Amino acid sequence: MATIIDHLMGSGDPAVRLSLTLNVLGESPASPEVRALREEVRESPRVRALLSERQADGRIPGHPYSKWGGAHWVLVMLADLGYPPGDDELVPLRDQTYDWLLGPAHEKNIRTVAGRVRRCASQEGNALYASLRLGLADERTGELARRLREWQWPDGGWNCDRRPEAATSSFHESLIPLRGLALHAQVTRDEESGAAAERAAELFLKRRLFRRLRDGRVMNHRFVRLCYPSYWHYDVLSGLKVMAEAGRISDDRCGEALDLLESKRLPGGGFPADAKHYSAGPAAKSGRSLVEWGGAGATRANEFVSAEALSVLKAAGR
Repeated sequence: MATIIDHLMGSGDPAVRLSLTLNVLGESPASPEVRALREEVRESPRVRALLSERQADGRIPGHPYSKWGGAHWVLVMLADLGYPPGDDELVPLRDQTYDWLLGPAHEKNIRTVAGRVRRCASQEGNALYASLRLGLADERTGELARRLREWQWPDGGWNCDRRPEAATSSFHESLIPLRGLALHAQVTRDEESGAAAERAAELFLKRRLFRRLRDGRVMNHRFVRLCYPSYWHYDVLSGLKVMAEAGRISDDRCGEALDLLESKRLPGGGFPADAKHYSAGPAAKSGRSLVEWGGAGATRANEFVSAEALSVLKAAGR
């Protein structure tokens, strides 16, 4: 463990070092070391690339949800990287995202079928999480939380499947709202958001984060593949990460997922990216990323996946 931590603390990417410093080494978020690392993140080549398509008005052209360079996704990635909060230069990207999510055109697409609101709630969940983490929250942020609570299904999650017979929430659409509501409860002490986050956590914990209730089989083979970034896709690492953020990582029902994660550790102590959801480079079209996130490969460690995995294992006392 010490060897891989030493290796990652020598990373050229300050976001990797920041993650280890906060989540594995236990440094205070208010410490001079952490503040300095956040400033390094702000000035890093990866962050500069993510923000490189901003125009003079501070917005990124195109739809905010454009994968993976739209304003919505850029804010999410900045939040995950540990970009310093309270930067007013990001307000145009927040407003661009809110104009979309709270606008009349978007609201017209919200449908209730068989008594359940059918929404891709990961969108509102991500906007809620990024706004809070980046210190950009305003009165509209609370409205996002309110909508997520209002749309929550009886089993604790969310789903955009409009078929009347669809009555079980989607892991893909439920993890990110859980993440956003848990952070909203922590920041604002909102008891309703806290209760909604608890109900959402149960959706995952009942299934041990990756198994069917009906027969105990793996729900989806993609759920047991590690990725970074996960974007809106669910996998056990993203699930465990959110359980840690929500204060549920010590629940015994996380145990099998933690065992699975540990089984993927490479001989050198790091963890691989089993797959990736982006394409980088000038020729990329579908799922275009402005930056490379360490690639994927079964036999080589990915720094971002390794930092997240070690953070989760530390939180779980492993």
